[in-house]
Amino acid sequence: MAESRVSELLLQRLESQDGALESLAVAAELGLEHQQVVGAVKSLQSLGELIDAEQRTAKHWELTDEGKEIAREGSHEARVFQSIPAEGIVQSELMNLPSGKVGFSKAMSNKWIRLDKNASGGPRIFKVVECVVDSVKEKLLLVLQGKADHLDEKEKNELKKRKLLSEVTIKTYWIRKGSAFTTTVAKPETDLTPEMISSGSWRGKKFKAYNFDALGVMPDSGHLHPLLKVRTQFRQIFLEMGFTEMPTNNFIESSFWNFDALFQPQQHPARDQHDTFFLLDPAEATEFPMDYLERVKKVHSEGGYGSQGYQYDWSIREAQKNLLRTHTTAVSARMLYQLAQQEHFTPVKYFSIDRVFRNESLDATHLAEFHQIEGVVADYGMTLGNLMGVLKEFFHKLGITRLRFKPAYNPYTEPSMEVFSYHEGLRKWVEVGNSGVFRPEMLLPMGLPPGVSVIAWGLSLERPTMIKYGINNIRELVGHKVNLQMVYDSPICRLDS
Repeated sequence: MAESRVSELLLQRLESQDGALESLAVAAELGLEHQQVVGAVKSLQSLGELIDAEQRTAKHWELTDEGKEIAREGSHEARVFQSIPAEGIVQSELMNLPSGKVGFSKAMSNKWIRLDKNASGGPRIFKVVECVVDSVKEKLLLVLQGKADHLDEKEKNELKKRKLLSEVTIKTYWIRKGSAFTTTVAKPETDLTPEMISSGSWRGKKFKAYNFDALGVMPDSGHLHPLLKVRTQFRQIFLEMGFTEMPTNNFIESSFWNFDALFQPQQHPARDQHDTFFLLDPAEATEFPMDYLERVKKVHSEGGYGSQGYQYDWSIREAQKNLLRTHTTAVSARMLYQLAQQEHFTPVKYFSIDRVFRNESLDATHLAEFHQIEGVVADYGMTLGNLMGVLKEFFHKLGITRLRFKPAYNPYTEPSMEVFSYHEGLRKWVEVGNSGVFRPEMLLPMGLPPGVSVIAWGLSLERPTMIKYGINNIRELVGHKVNLQMVYDSPICRLDS
């Protein structure tokens, strides 16, 4: 029924009524949904003093979906009782019935049935009484008939405990005639037109009052993806700590900068096609700082700088292979090499946040493309204690205060540490990053002074974002399956600090 027609019927009822009408009762009398009557009340309220409406709260009982089924078909215990023949039934067979498990327990409590564990063929169930009264169904039918007040509180609570009955709070309106009550509804004008002004007809018209508290329509605008919001927060933390951002606009790297410069051997499993995306065109890089390349070759194949190396035949063809970078540490290696070419060494603090690529099996927490957050500090005499101190400061700014460090192995750092934090939600320690001190075999061939140490650490961008925004599947955060409405509705990110 149209809202205007419901409004007319409501006014006609009020005209013949001295007291107040309740919206729920009106809906029942007219055979309408209560929300239709509420809509008509609000529409009439917008017309001025036509009606007075007072909102009240009422509670009533409703059957759940399971309660409605039992009101039709009977309770579980009654259905179980009816399914038992005179000669009894094997317990396992009864339990396979739709109402078997619940019905068996309730029927036993009511002493309608008994269980003979010593019967031949296994435990068997028999009737104890000839017939039963399904009081549960009878009580639910009373509620359906609007006679819930015939039940006492104990009976209602028992049905509620069985999830057959629920108490529902509903907002109703008590409606009375207003000071300008009339049964003729004249819709007020909303716009003052040039024609009304020129003809003077505006004088005889009633206009809808302006609502100065109403909000205007929000203009369409761009929206920041949750990853970008969290990335901005991480970047701000690095800048506050005095770090300089590294240029990371080269997704394609040679194996030399991605692996060899980091003292990662050419037979390392990470260089396998199952872990790394190699390029077909161009397949190889050709330009290298040759003197540096020779030093890297020597430390790999023969050793040096106090190290015995890996003692294998180092191949320049392997180092020339182009790939999609597997970590931003390749960028750190380039930056440290440039630092080593300066006439006088100066301490530096670098960071980067950008995409890396690995040939991963896709699942809810892994993608073949993701972001790596990396921090690097180079100075004289840097120790493991310095690394732990910087990590504590960094993670404290993220709001992570409970940290643990665990020894680990990385080809290009020694010592190496995994960083763990206590997750209050999961109530366990979880890994939040990896770190270490770059090996001399990596730094000295670059030309850095012997007393210079470099500490570094890295973590993912996607996993903290998923935690902050309550996203369980990484494919709902990145890729073609992203829900754009989630992007529009996501609030500004604030890291806990």
